Amino acid sequence: MHVAVISDVHANKVALDAVFDDLAASGADGDAPDAIVCAGDVVGYNPWPAECVAAVREREIPTVMGNHDRAVSAGTAFRFNSMAAAGVEYARGELDDDAIEWLSALPDARTVLDGAIKLVHGHPDDPDRYTYPEEFSPSMLGEEDVLVLGHTHVQGYERFEEGVVLNPGSVGQPRDGDPRAAYAVVDLDDLSVDERRVEYDVDERRVEYDVDAVADAVEDAGLPERIGQRLYEGR
Repeated sequence: MHVAVISDVHANKVALDAVFDDLAASGADGDAPDAIVCAGDVVGYNPWPAECVAAVREREIPTVMGNHDRAVSAGTAFRFNSMAAAGVEYARGELDDDAIEWLSALPDARTVLDGAIKLVHGHPDDPDRYTYPEEFSPSMLGEEDVLVLGHTHVQGYERFEEGVVLNPGSVGQPRDGDPRAAYAVVDLDDLSVDERRVEYDVDERRVEYDVDAVADAVEDAGLPERIGQRLYEGR
């Protein structure tokens, strides 16, 4: 089974569409994923929160709540910088009650695919903890084979005897120096009942998208210009 893993879309419809197009292209080559999962923060920062929520819902992508999702659904922006706070306020003006309710109902953690994959946003013990790839450890794993988290916007993974810890990177606002949209595909086909957690094929992917279009849309929406400009830097 091939599972596409996304996170931190942050209302960047242009980048999300590019990722979906890339997945469709792999399907044309006979390598389509069997499922897509998301580690949270569908909204925030960029100017297409409603469209991105709709895209995730239409595809019935299992998702957990990110800190921006929580802030938008709860009407708060506690400890956010000015860019993040502006994105929260903008999203609340763009989303209807149904979309807000969907965000509110997202769990902090969930397991999918018969327990093979666990999704969190920041850390299994704290959904708001920034956990970078160099901090990944086997102690983060429970019964799942693959732990997926986001929040840092930094792509990376580590294999341990106990399983894999993976951050697919950010679709809509990468912060690892690479401006391309980030996601990953995990191949679970090598797992077996007798030999769990031994071989995992993790394919880290990057996709070019029209950053100019996003930067222009950020400005047109009246959001802080820096939101769009940082996309060129992958920061």
